[in-house]
Amino acid sequence: MLNPRLAASCEEVMKRSSASFYEAFRLLSSPRREAVFVIYAFCRMIDDSVDEPDKADYSLDELEALFGNLDEAEGHFIWPSLRWLMASFPLAKEPFLTQMSGQRLDRVQTHYNSLDQLEDYCYRVAGSVGEMLLPVLHESPDRDIVEAGIWLGKGMQIVNIIRDVGEDRGLGRRYIPLELMRRCGYSEEMFEAGEVDAAFRRLLGELAGTAREWFGRGLAHLSSYPQESAFAIRLAAHYYFAILHAVEENGYDVYGKRAYVSDEAKKTIFRAVMADMAEAEREAADPGEGFTAEEEAGMQPSSPERLAQ
Repeated sequence: MLNPRLAASCEEVMKRSSASFYEAFRLLSSPRREAVFVIYAFCRMIDDSVDEPDKADYSLDELEALFGNLDEAEGHFIWPSLRWLMASFPLAKEPFLTQMSGQRLDRVQTHYNSLDQLEDYCYRVAGSVGEMLLPVLHESPDRDIVEAGIWLGKGMQIVNIIRDVGEDRGLGRRYIPLELMRRCGYSEEMFEAGEVDAAFRRLLGELAGTAREWFGRGLAHLSSYPQESAFAIRLAAHYYFAILHAVEENGYDVYGKRAYVSDEAKKTIFRAVMADMAEAEREAADPGEGFTAEEEAGMQPSSPERLAQ
């Protein structure tokens, strides 16, 4: 069992930095719960080392070096926590190194031309998280299940990109692929000016469609997970789709408005997901893979109110 003091430190990082993830995974049983806290805390440190280097405890190079020599790393609660994680679950170091490579990419590539480029970035910074979580959340993930976890992570990253367009523009970054902008009739000059028009709404709508497609792939094989893991994953997915609805409710103004999911909406989503899974269990029916047809219909941006029902 992870030392309670270490677990509390990792939990605090997750609770402070991502309320949605925290609410989705905090009900896992031990030691899965603590493992998710550790994974999130380390990923947050990797991210902060690039996005907020002046406030970060370590540079990215220092994190990579210490992680490479994990058995001897000291000086922060994350190192003994990671040693416990690696000893308790069959995790490899490669996904963490992939995550670092994605964050390092932010230093050298600030604008994207194609969806293929963006997908590679999404894999590095978020699909890799799926690879980290699978040995924790699933008893025996095969290659198909791991691939699904990667798709889910990539889909979540697309949602982050949509939500953070304005914030990233302020940092000199444009993750929206230029080829998609041109196809929708939205220029780089319009992006720099922060114009929100029909072309921009079409652009974000198409990118949201990509996220939904990747989520659909990511939620395949969900019935093979332990029930508590399946619930956490489904809940996190619903929270992310609610972000897309919030973007629409803000008129797609991601330049000037931050899309967020209120605490009350999260409670409603929680109850809905709980009821859906309880009903499926009562009926003793095969719940299918991923979202049900009814759920997918409710997640379309044209009906944001459906998710809260």
